[in-house]
Amino acid sequence: MANAELSVIFAGPLVTLQDGGRPGNMRYGVPASGPMDRLSFDAAHGALGNAPKQTAIEISLGGLMLQCRQGCVTVAITGGDFLVEHAGQKTPSWTILTLREGENLSIRAGDAGSWAYLAIAATLPAREWLGHTATHSTSGFGGGTLATGQTIVLRDAFVREEREGKIAQPNFLDEGSIRVVLGPQQQHFDPKAADLFVSQPFDVTDAYDRMGMRLNGPQLTLTDALSIASEPIVRGSVQVSGDGVPTVLLADHQTTGGYPKIATVVSSDIDRLVQKRSRQSLRFTQIAPAHAVEIARDHARAAQLYLDQIAVPRGTLAQRLIRENLISGMIVG
Repeated sequence: MANAELSVIFAGPLVTLQDGGRPGNMRYGVPASGPMDRLSFDAAHGALGNAPKQTAIEISLGGLMLQCRQGCVTVAITGGDFLVEHAGQKTPSWTILTLREGENLSIRAGDAGSWAYLAIAATLPAREWLGHTATHSTSGFGGGTLATGQTIVLRDAFVREEREGKIAQPNFLDEGSIRVVLGPQQQHFDPKAADLFVSQPFDVTDAYDRMGMRLNGPQLTLTDALSIASEPIVRGSVQVSGDGVPTVLLADHQTTGGYPKIATVVSSDIDRLVQKRSRQSLRFTQIAPAHAVEIARDHARAAQLYLDQIAVPRGTLAQRLIRENLISGMIVG
């Protein structure tokens, strides 16, 4: 156990430090923030053997390049289908590798996904705000945004050879449409608006960041809704502005809003939603509130089982070789 030093060769926009989030402060006007894709974040830490919810680096489509200037440390990369290049070798994401002195690590956008996660077997230096390092992107409070030229000194850096290699991806996620519960204010919309919302496709626009995802599709006509009082909102609320355009509120959403909400995305589908890219299409499917609760509970159980499974170390190279029958098929003369 020792220190290691990383240099940020390049960091795109919205490359931030995030822990598991800052819950319990919405009544003070403070959103929870935390990772956009919570399951991928948890998987990176779990597979690496880290404590849950500790600080990791969230990487946007802009990408990140690091150089190990001193020491060595093992890292895990999960999230979208990003391209990883380490010490001149290219590999897909969902992998664990060890970064050694003089080596570079590049993580950039690949074929799919909008967010990747870099968990590190070390203590990342990060500012705390209200007891958490999760970065609120619009204010900068929390751990903060990584910048090109920055030096990161890691404390208690570990090499975990027994965990290196591919990380199994979750296989229990629904691949279909994004499930929603209608309401709580569909009474303020034209009677046809709810039907349009769940029957027609929408495209993700370029107006997409950690605060929300603005969609392009059929106009969701309002009636007298713009006069309603502001009220609390949650991650996954689908808020519709006066021009009839919906926005799904995400990790850094404001805590109250006065626009009417036509629906709320089921919590277990938000991780899939945030990995969409601009100009990708999606559809919404209406489900009953009781069904949404059932789905959320089933998802939580499946996620915990998955995280428990990937947390088991596969063993060092020597240990893996011992387990294999390397001389199967030999004939003794």
